[in-house]
Amino acid sequence: MTICPCCGFKSETELSAGCAACGACPVGEALPKPEHELPSYGRSLVLSVMGALLVLVFVTQTFVALTQFSARGAKSNLAFLSMIPFDGWSWLAAGETAAWRLKWIAIPLAIFVFLFGRKLYRSIAASPDRFCGVRYARRGLIASLAVPVLILILIGITVPTRLEYRQLGIEAGLNAQARRIDRALDEYRATFGTLPDNISDLKQLPDADRSLATALSSLDVSGYRPSAELAAVPKKPQKLNGAVIRNASISGADESITERLSFTNYELLLPGADKVLGTEDDLILRDGIVKAAGARRRLGGTTVTNKAMKQ
Repeated sequence: MTICPCCGFKSETELSAGCAACGACPVGEALPKPEHELPSYGRSLVLSVMGALLVLVFVTQTFVALTQFSARGAKSNLAFLSMIPFDGWSWLAAGETAAWRLKWIAIPLAIFVFLFGRKLYRSIAASPDRFCGVRYARRGLIASLAVPVLILILIGITVPTRLEYRQLGIEAGLNAQARRIDRALDEYRATFGTLPDNISDLKQLPDADRSLATALSSLDVSGYRPSAELAAVPKKPQKLNGAVIRNASISGADESITERLSFTNYELLLPGADKVLGTEDDLILRDGIVKAAGARRRLGGTTVTNKAMKQ
């Protein structure tokens, strides 16, 4: 291939007849090629630097994660240096943390290295007389491929533990919601002397931090069932004279029972992680105790339990 020095046009013909693009003609004989040409090391240097840089980034992130674990309980610089662990498990945990921090660049990096780096190495291996440093290029390519593979392996090791921690976080959030509602029910009982007929009545309570509104936002009001325990105490029959019977019958005809029923117990069905009420992961909040529902159940209305006490 011949390149025109005037316009840069590339062609397979000699320039003795002139350039096919600009028409420039040579004014003399071309310079002879040198007897000895030094091989180029640029491509090998690119692969070597790329591999070394990736390894350096991963090792730096691992050391940063390791020092962060030690700095939590250190009160001075000397204590910090003395608390840095050097056992294998600590380095493994730090490497897992570094892998999760570099997870967003692992896959694009692996694709880039696999396509660009492999093509560059093949060109070096195909022309060893033109390019030197094949051994260093091979090491750089292996290091460039090893870092993304190591990141993916470390991420895969920690996936089960991460899923377990995620489930624990979800359960902790559901328990926090149940405890906040239970505290609101206690405040409502202390204020009004009874539990609310409807769970929506809890909105009457002061909620400066909006935690109660957040707990009630995803709550199904049909899952709330208050109940009351009424104690009926029978008395011995007594003889009444005529005046008492007459006064009682007159007053009973005019007066009506206006006393409101006071609820003392409650049961609240809370949706689980799927935010759907009536599934297997539901929770039951009964008088401050959180339990797993375990199975689907039908929701009823308000129930009142009567207990007869023995005399």
